[in-house]
Amino acid sequence: MTSPLTNNNEKVDNNIGGVNLIARGTSGSDSQKKRKELLNNRVSKGTLEEKERIAQYLNNGASSGYHNKRRREILRKDDRDPRSMEKLNPHQQRALNKRKRLGDRAVKADIDRKEAQRLEAAIAAADAELLNTEQSGFIEVESEMERTYKLTQNELKNHLDEQTARHIYDLNLNTYSPYGCKYDRSGRCGLLYGKNGGHVALMDMHTNSLKSEFHLNERVRDVTFLHNTSLFAVAQKKHVFVYDDAGVEIHRMTEHQDVFQMQYLTNHWLLSTVGRTGYLKYHDTSTGDLVSTHRTKMGPCDVMAQNQSNAIIHCGHNNGVVSLWSPANSEYLVKMLCHKGAPIHSIAIDRSGFYMVTGGADSQVKIWDLRMYKETHAYFSRGGIPTSMDISQKGVLGIGHGSNTTFWAPEALRMKVKDPYMGHSIAGNGPLETLRFRPFEDVCGIGHAKGFSSIVVPGSGEPNLDSMEYNLNPYQDTKQRREGEVRGLLDKLSPDMIALDPDVIGTVEESNHHNRVERQRQLENEANEKKLRDGEQKPKEKKRMRGRNKIQKKLNRKRKNIVDENKLKLTEILDREKAEREVKKNNNNATEDAASNTAPAALKRFFK
Repeated sequence: MTSPLTNNNEKVDNNIGGVNLIARGTSGSDSQKKRKELLNNRVSKGTLEEKERIAQYLNNGASSGYHNKRRREILRKDDRDPRSMEKLNPHQQRALNKRKRLGDRAVKADIDRKEAQRLEAAIAAADAELLNTEQSGFIEVESEMERTYKLTQNELKNHLDEQTARHIYDLNLNTYSPYGCKYDRSGRCGLLYGKNGGHVALMDMHTNSLKSEFHLNERVRDVTFLHNTSLFAVAQKKHVFVYDDAGVEIHRMTEHQDVFQMQYLTNHWLLSTVGRTGYLKYHDTSTGDLVSTHRTKMGPCDVMAQNQSNAIIHCGHNNGVVSLWSPANSEYLVKMLCHKGAPIHSIAIDRSGFYMVTGGADSQVKIWDLRMYKETHAYFSRGGIPTSMDISQKGVLGIGHGSNTTFWAPEALRMKVKDPYMGHSIAGNGPLETLRFRPFEDVCGIGHAKGFSSIVVPGSGEPNLDSMEYNLNPYQDTKQRREGEVRGLLDKLSPDMIALDPDVIGTVEESNHHNRVERQRQLENEANEKKLRDGEQKPKEKKRMRGRNKIQKKLNRKRKNIVDENKLKLTEILDREKAEREVKKNNNNATEDAASNTAPAALKRFFK
């Protein structure tokens, strides 16, 4: 009997043991092959819609992928520039040249593996969209003479199913009014708070039942949920207090005084507040530390909103200015004059972070493109100033003005629309205090001077729910909530990662500040030269002092270098007069010298 180890004629396939068979993961070359196969078989041969879905998951859109590629090209260009080596010492230059020659194969293989995994995950996420069978539907008219904004809630209730129709109701709460409302991320729970009496109620919005309520007997300005529904913060008359879902006081935050507005950054575990003092503060709720304090220098602030795409805080001020803030910067990132001479009363930002809507005391509702920081169009609110507004998950814009609420379709953010989508009147219960859309439901909550109202806005909520995201599952049990809390702490993002461009995180930083500034100046000069050639821009004239920018002065400066016959004659006359003055001055000097020589010695001091 022969052993398989000694038989040279038989090929043995033994997959057990061996140093070469240790599980080390795929190599760099295998990852490159796999990535090429996915690009050739799935991405290139897919439809245009499939390519857009994969690009959205892979690079957060095709434009972001282009910018990342552009950054890498600029970095390689800077590395090829010989001036980039000037600031390095000889040892650093030798080390850099050595890395350029040899390269790090381990790093390259790791990058190849990560790129293959990213592409694989993006394709899997795009394929999983086929499981989202639910679709949101808007109200559609049957003829051109019908208008959707004329449909009332009583008429709409007759066409809804029983479960959805239960969300249309009114709560008469006159004792502690006006009332405000806030929903959690999942839309399961809601907070109702009476501003004048300190009545706070935690409700289960699925069953319309009361979970807990308590009275503080002092003014409440704002409330917000923290990382989940078990804790929420209340901005009272002097300080901010933290309560649990049973109404028990957990903590008093003495660093936050006279707070008007609060926002919670879920992915960063940060509570941001602003109030009467005009200081914007960020507090880490996981460690209890005050992360940063920024002085806005624009007085008290009672309007604040959060951009969900990049966690930037937008503050509206009484001088019509909207300022953008990040805890990583002590100064504002952007300052926009949105309403000239009118205080800001409300701000809303859509889910994508591209559009911002502002409402001012001039009754104007302006739409701003945050990619260019320019106004695209505006609407006028009749019946009162826009005191509160919100944008739903599907892009429906809700505006509360006076005793009315107006809802605009998602197209109203991109272009100016003639008629609104829906409307609702709370006559006799105004003015409206807060307007908030409930996540993952076609429901909008309205807090007003006589209590709280809940209405149905078809097509406003996201129909598909990702229950794997932390604290986003409305049906989670206690075990899932605890697990989500731990995972959220492990995946907590640093406050330094908050920036205007969220796509910068995870990309390659450009190498040299001097090269970046020089390249930016060169691009600006090239753009200005092109505009001058095309005749789009005229050269700027130097700004002068008062009185020198008049029309006559400008014309005289333009004629200064023009040489004609009259100017030549005038020049000759001026030269002749100047020569005569010189001759006359020389003669006078000679006469004085002669007189001083003939004068007595005692009088010569008068000729000096």
